[in-house]
Amino acid sequence: MDTGNGEVQHFKVGLLKLEIHSNKKAAGEAAARATAQTLHELDRRGSPSVIFATGASQLETLNALTSIPNLPWHNVQGFHLDEYLGIDQNHRASFRRYLRENLTRCVRMKAFHEIDGNARDLDSMCRGYAEKLRLADPQLCLLGIGENGHLAFNDPSEANFDDPVAVKIVHLDAVCRKQQAAEGWFNDFQEVPELAITLTIPAIFRVPKLIISVPGSRKAQIVRRTLEDPISTNCPATLLRKHPDATIYLDRESAAEVDGFS
Repeated sequence: MDTGNGEVQHFKVGLLKLEIHSNKKAAGEAAARATAQTLHELDRRGSPSVIFATGASQLETLNALTSIPNLPWHNVQGFHLDEYLGIDQNHRASFRRYLRENLTRCVRMKAFHEIDGNARDLDSMCRGYAEKLRLADPQLCLLGIGENGHLAFNDPSEANFDDPVAVKIVHLDAVCRKQQAAEGWFNDFQEVPELAITLTIPAIFRVPKLIISVPGSRKAQIVRRTLEDPISTNCPATLLRKHPDATIYLDRESAAEVDGFS
């Protein structure tokens, strides 16, 4: 593990880079600046295609990102990682609603492709979304890490590092569902849907650059496990240590259990 000096601490574990900032706002702003720089670079090479995450971990990043002027949003084609099955698109926990409120209503994008968790033919919807991803070939993904180590909604019981499909329907485990309730998206655990649609691990790892926002004390244990556990689906986020260009942006609370951080 390597560490740098200065107010922002830099670590590297395997191929995975980490930045530790003083608070979640500073970490989100740093992730947003890295995203903005990448958008400019991608725009010079063609039309950028980007996958966006949702949830409490992304709020500071998206707020900062949509406030940065002169980004080439008019050329950006957007996707998102996952959506609950059967949830009304106007429910406060709907990821479609989240991204409308925190992204697509704030900036004018070339296109944004939503995952329809209410589609009549869900298998067809998954195949269609996977085809849109294939054609767009996303070059950047904004990501988070769940308290159980999930990436998107690939919980330990569902994660497959060699998944043959890009989009699928999954069962959400109890840890994941309790996290969603604890963050205030639902009134209680029982209200959280048991099924969701998610991009799979291989679909995420085909994206050349990952920018991962993981703030808050609730994430401290899973950050440590991401860095220290054996790489396996028991903690899907451990695979990030093998991605060629992934950076995790932490605050002091989420970095509290990182070895060498003070």
